Order: sequence, then C-alpha cells, then structure tokens
Amino acid sequence: MNVEWARRMNVEPNLINPQADDCAKRLMAYLCDTYGKRMLTGQQIGVRATPEMDVIFRETGRYPAVGGFDFMNDSPSRVERGAVGTDTALALAWWRAGGIVTFCWHWNAPKDLVDQPPDNGWHRGFYTTATTFDLARAMDDPSSEEYALLLRDIDAIAGLLARLREAGVPVLWRPLHEASGGWFWWGAKGPEPCVRLWRLMYDRMTGLHGLHNLIWVWNGQHKDWYPGDAYVDIIGEDAYSPARNYEPHADRFRQALSYTETAKLIALSENGPLPDPDLMIASGALWLWNCTWYGDFLHKREDGETVVSERYTEAEMLRKVYRHPFTVTRDELPDLLRYPEGRTNREGKAPEAEDASGAV
Repeated sequence: MNVEWARRMNVEPNLINPQADDCAKRLMAYLCDTYGKRMLTGQQIGVRATPEMDVIFRETGRYPAVGGFDFMNDSPSRVERGAVGTDTALALAWWRAGGIVTFCWHWNAPKDLVDQPPDNGWHRGFYTTATTFDLARAMDDPSSEEYALLLRDIDAIAGLLARLREAGVPVLWRPLHEASGGWFWWGAKGPEPCVRLWRLMYDRMTGLHGLHNLIWVWNGQHKDWYPGDAYVDIIGEDAYSPARNYEPHADRFRQALSYTETAKLIALSENGPLPDPDLMIASGALWLWNCTWYGDFLHKREDGETVVSERYTEAEMLRKVYRHPFTVTRDELPDLLRYPEGRTNREGKAPEAEDASGAV
C-alpha cells in the first residue's frame, strides 16, 4: 500500500468541536473505522412526497444506512409564505429506526426574492437567479438588515437542530453546499463571503446555540472555498454522471483529497446514478457514503404504484449495490448509542477491498 495513501485513509476521529457530544463522537469513531473498508449506502428523501426508502426496501430487501434530509421548507422566507417543514420529525424517526442522519439546507434567501414564476418563483429562492440578495454586502456590514436576517435564519435552523440534539441525534450537517458552482446565492459573490458565512454559522451554532451534536460536512467543491481544517470534519463531493453510467467518480475523489493536506473523511454527498462498488474498489475511490438524489433518480409512478424508475440506475444495479459486501445497509449498522469512542479498527476490511486501498 502506498504510504501517503494509507495516511490519507487513516483518519483520526477527532471532531473540530472540542465540546462535541458523545453521540457525535461515537458516530465519528464508527465512520473513521469504516472509511476505506466499506461504503455506507444513502438516499435523499423528497420534498412533497417521500417514497424513496420504501421503494429501495421493496426492491432490495434493505434500507440505506444514511438518510438524507433538508431544511428547505424551514427557511423563514418560505415559512412566512406558507411552507411547512417536516424533515426534522422524519429525521428523528429515521434515527430511532437505526439509521444515520444527514441534513442539507436549500436556504431560501432571507429577502429580495424575485418571485417571478415559474422559473424564479419564491419557492426557488435558494437559486441565484431567483433573488437579488447580496451576501458580500451583508457580510461587510454587520449592522445591516441583511446581516441581521442571516442571523435570524441561522437561529431558526439552529432551533430545529437543537430538537435533534435533545433527542441524542448526531447530524452529518452539510450547509452551503455546492457553493463554487455559483447557482446558489451563497456562492454567487465568490469564495470570500461564503467562507466568512460558513465560519459565522459554525461559531454561532456551536458557541451561541450549543449544537455539539453536529459533524460538519463541507461541500464547496473547490479548494478556494475551503474554510480551513478547523472548520471541517468531513469533505463531501456531489457528482452526477450520465444516466446508467455507474462510474466511481475517481477523479472527484482525488479532487476532494487535494483540498487539504490533512487527512479528512471523503463522502459522495450527492449522486445521480449509483457508483458500481466493484469499480470503486478497482479505482480506489472509496467514498465513505453515497447519497442518491430523490425523485426520478430512483422512482416513478407506474400503473398507480411507485416503482424503481431505472432512468438513471437500473434495478439490477440497485440490487447489486445494496447487496454488495463492500456496502453497508441500515441493518448492518452497529448500535451507535454504545459504539466506543476513539479508533477501534474493529470493522475489518471487506475481502474485495484488500488489494484496492492503494489503487488511487
């Protein structure tokens, strides 16, 4: 095994928050023990309908290890227009059923929504095209209304994360995602104000709100947007290959490794078609978890029933991924309430991965 590669895959379970809750420490210990040996299966749920988990179970007989949720409808500028957030309760139920929780936040801009349907209606207010909210101006003036509204929104979501903390739920927290793409308002003004917003969010959620159950997953997708090792627990990459292309995204895995010299866990935090586990192993793209996006990336309506769509991932590949010895499904997760903190290396490598660890 390549020495440098072995070092990068050997991540110590040290969270950036020195006051991290035991539940977060135990989850991080498990993730570090698993990294490079197996990949946790994951699935994002929908917004209006949430059939994803049941579709996967009917097709494979198993549930994903990681459930993906979104605070989209909890954004204050959506709530004031009638949106009702439901994902906090769904995430709590998922954790109690034995799954791991990850949250993103399609953050509707706090103000200045264009509100010109259909493409730029208020409900699409997280997109740059649907708002004139200027993050750089807000961050440059802490006395401004814009800055105060940023704090208001952060505090609103912190209240929901606090409910999860009170229930003992560790959260893989992935805010401000895909910032370098520029299609979301938090990335529209370049890296500097976005990095400042990330650090502000971390300091406020951790220091003011005491959210010590969070594991911080950064998903900026470009080195210039990296907020620093002291603000990132896990690096996530979002990668969408063409339909029925099951590539392992090895180039994106290497890209994620290049953001910092520090060994960090690397996850495929969003994907379209599933990556083929055999190709992952052969290429060394040993993602910690994947999270397939919702909707027709997984399912469709047919004859009045919700079934696997096969538009992006064929049913045969779905079954292969969920039954492969390299992947972890919900039924295979340990008791994370009792998992020992610190490094244990108790998982053991999957046989197929023995010769793959140094493949990149």
